[in-house]
Amino acid sequence: MTLKPTHLDQTGAAHMVDVGAKPATQRRAIASGRITMSTDALETIRDGNAPKGDVLSTARIAGIMAAKRTADLIPLCHPLALTKVGVDFAWEYNGITVTATAETKGQTGVEMEALTAASVALLTLYDMAKALDRAMVLGDIRLLEKSGGRSGDWRAQ
Repeated sequence: MTLKPTHLDQTGAAHMVDVGAKPATQRRAIASGRITMSTDALETIRDGNAPKGDVLSTARIAGIMAAKRTADLIPLCHPLALTKVGVDFAWEYNGITVTATAETKGQTGVEMEALTAASVALLTLYDMAKALDRAMVLGDIRLLEKSGGRSGDWRAQ
């Protein structure tokens, strides 16, 4: 299957896709990522004793703020009126999983907003805990699912 480039005009120049004729639909995307760290760092964060303060609350706010600023960070990304952004955390045996959800009713999807929220939340976790463990590893950032729009629903296998 050959896909036609959507962000290039007839001369090959980059441009923002015109979504003006597309119907507004309810859209939702969920993305996740992980940060692994030492047991000591993880326990310090879990106990609320990190030197920079409340690590998870700060990372949650950073992720939400990042989703709202996605169009400022990603070239050719449409600014969206987000109706909901959520950032949640799950404790793992050697780290923390971040799950970000973005929703809107609009003409284009919110995958980039969910991915940006997860990524910035992970970066903030690193920043807030780097005094505890500079060898932390961020990874497995991916889209888990999306719904709405012409292409319909999609879920990672």
